[in-house]
Amino acid sequence: MRSIWNGAISFGLVSIPIKLVNATESHSISFRQIHVEDGGRIRYRKVCEVEDREVRGDEIGKAYEGADGAMIPITDDDLASLPLPTAKTIEIVAFVPGDRIDPLQMDTAYYLSANGVPAAKPYTLLREALKRSQKVAIAKFALRGRERLGMLRVVDDVIAMHGLLWPDEIRDTEGVAPDAGVTVRDQELDLADALMATLGEVDLADLHDDYREAVEELIAAKASGEEAPHAPAASGGGKVLDLMAALEKSVREAKESRGEEVAEGVEEEGGGGAGEVKYLRERRTVSKAAPRATSRATPKAEAGKKSTSTAKKAAGKKAPAARKSTGTVKKTASKASTAKTTTPKAATTKASTAKKTAAKKTAARKRSA
Repeated sequence: MRSIWNGAISFGLVSIPIKLVNATESHSISFRQIHVEDGGRIRYRKVCEVEDREVRGDEIGKAYEGADGAMIPITDDDLASLPLPTAKTIEIVAFVPGDRIDPLQMDTAYYLSANGVPAAKPYTLLREALKRSQKVAIAKFALRGRERLGMLRVVDDVIAMHGLLWPDEIRDTEGVAPDAGVTVRDQELDLADALMATLGEVDLADLHDDYREAVEELIAAKASGEEAPHAPAASGGGKVLDLMAALEKSVREAKESRGEEVAEGVEEEGGGGAGEVKYLRERRTVSKAAPRATSRATPKAEAGKKSTSTAKKAAGKKAPAARKSTGTVKKTASKASTAKTTTPKAATTKASTAKKTAAKKTAARKRSA
């Protein structure tokens, strides 16, 4: 790896020649600016405001702009001649436990490489001393025109240095936290703990940059003239009714993603808006008091269900016969009622006919006499 700075580590009276190399690299995809109409590159030209002409790199220096706008030239020789012991030296000033360093202070990381064979022995000495003490070294060094803080620690068998921000470069947290009075219930904390336990730990080496991969696929598709991939339509998550519901649903989805069995606790409401969720406190209480009738019912319960179903079927089969007999009785009663209503009329007719016959016979006898 190419070094970006050469100097030495000052460890008391021990001096360790080292080279500073970047410990990290960026894999982000960079883009160029173009003219949309014709695809021409857009470039920035460095122009001198006094002469109104473009200048070369070797003609460019640095200067400090004063409060009145005046430019005060500063050369590299000026900076190199500063009376600072850290100009070319990483000066260790203290050793502290690693947890004393606030991660907010951490900046760019570097590897420190022993510069030459004579540096191998003191380099190894400092590395092993850091390992045994289980501490980190706090140092001061100058880089790119300013003095900085650094933290030295051991990574594998290499001394690494993290640039640290000065304490006054860390902003105060005042006004950032929510100013509304909020109370978190124990049940919500329990569900948050359950979610944390479900998500578990992760090996950072297994994580990767999905966005960069998607951009690479997009570039490859456009370069080959194929259709650019499109993101799938976002599924409407709906609105969450309360924090408990959100936490429990998160636990359920995390378990499902890991293939674990999920206990019923959150379900979607059929009558509400799409994707709404409801925390089933009542259902959970009922399930503790009495077992619910589900497909996991006991054999006795299943037998009871079957016998009840059989009785209903038998009753259903007998019902038509009963309806037939009832209909017959109704028809018989109807005939009897008809007979009762017709009998008096028939008797009256017969009596009238008998009287007429008797009258005719009497008239006949009188005529013969």
